[in-house]
Amino acid sequence: MSRFLFAMWEGGGTVPPELGIARRLIARSHNVHVIGDPTIEPAARLVGASFTAWHDAPHVTSLGPEDVLVRDWEIRNPFKLFSAMRDALLCGPTGLFARETLAVIETGQPDVIAADMVLIGAMIAAEKARVPQAVLIPNLYPLPSKGRPMIGTGAMPARGPLGRLRDAAMAGIMRRLFDSGLHPVNEARRSLGLPPLDHTFDQPARADRMLVLSPEAFDFPGPPLPSNVAYVGAQLDDPAWAEPWNSPWRSDDSRPLVLVGFSSTFQNQLALLQRVAQAFVGLPVRGLITAGPALAGQTVQAPDNVAVVASAPHAEVMPHASVVVTHCGHGTVLKALSHGVPLLCLPMGRDQVDNAARIVWHGAGIRLKGSATTAAIKSALQQLVSNSRYRDAARALAKRIRKENSRDCAIEEMERLAAVGRRL
Repeated sequence: MSRFLFAMWEGGGTVPPELGIARRLIARSHNVHVIGDPTIEPAARLVGASFTAWHDAPHVTSLGPEDVLVRDWEIRNPFKLFSAMRDALLCGPTGLFARETLAVIETGQPDVIAADMVLIGAMIAAEKARVPQAVLIPNLYPLPSKGRPMIGTGAMPARGPLGRLRDAAMAGIMRRLFDSGLHPVNEARRSLGLPPLDHTFDQPARADRMLVLSPEAFDFPGPPLPSNVAYVGAQLDDPAWAEPWNSPWRSDDSRPLVLVGFSSTFQNQLALLQRVAQAFVGLPVRGLITAGPALAGQTVQAPDNVAVVASAPHAEVMPHASVVVTHCGHGTVLKALSHGVPLLCLPMGRDQVDNAARIVWHGAGIRLKGSATTAAIKSALQQLVSNSRYRDAARALAKRIRKENSRDCAIEEMERLAAVGRRL
């Protein structure tokens, strides 16, 4: 039995894939302790992990808009948004995250530390304690890499010299943006007797392993990533708060089922969700809208052919779905694609534009802006339901995803690190 420490934050869709790995480690008789936001505690304990909440480090106590660290839906300027995220979570509180993680390390003596990509302080703590560490990336590989467009741009792969120039320029901008937060990172390192870094991105790159919790088949092709980076396949656990599902329709109802799922955290998504609901008017389909915990207490007005529920286990509904309408959170996207279901993409920010770009590149869906009108949403739904080429592309990708998931590479990587940790 090995001891694993997971350092997590309430990123909504980042939680289920990371706790899914914890659940499977526990099933193999390992011990897992989680340090994270109080909102994560019920789900962590449900999978069998012990838990410590962040105390001084930034955290939220609910998924409502009143508790978010950065009100990203109110900040239109991407540079101002990054600055707010840098100061509130990514770099500013690095020292707080490092000290609290170190305290848990000293108590629990883990063999491996698994830190979410955002938690630079937890990575520094692992380095200080000389414990093998895996950086968990619960979406796409985010660091600048030659031959791939920069994450956050929603861009397609480069074509020709101008495209390559675009990617190089965006990578340079991203490095400078992150390096603007290097001072608190290096202050945290100095306080623990560690040498300063030249660049903020150097910290995750120092990890023993960087595990991309996504199938390589989903990403754009490109040159090999650094040797410590590994794709470990789709992590398909539903969130702990998903309620049991009982279909409101007769078993012989042959109308195509369209599943609608948006962010589990607040992105001011009610207006868009309402436009999606109205797009079902007059369509010969069934719609299931899962509103999610961030919209608790708010009402979505829907036509008669649409059922609105607080939540449902997407893994149970996906096999019956013909189309998924989504903001393009990474978890929802991979669940749909793993079942060969095409998607209508309505990204609202964060990593969603990049997921949408890959869906379109694979031919497995249609991308609209988050400001799309009801008429545009209805037209896209009609195309996805009636044109088999989208489903054919999604099914082809599903085969590749299933092949990558034939081995549990995430657990193999974690146990390999644990063997190293036990020898130290």
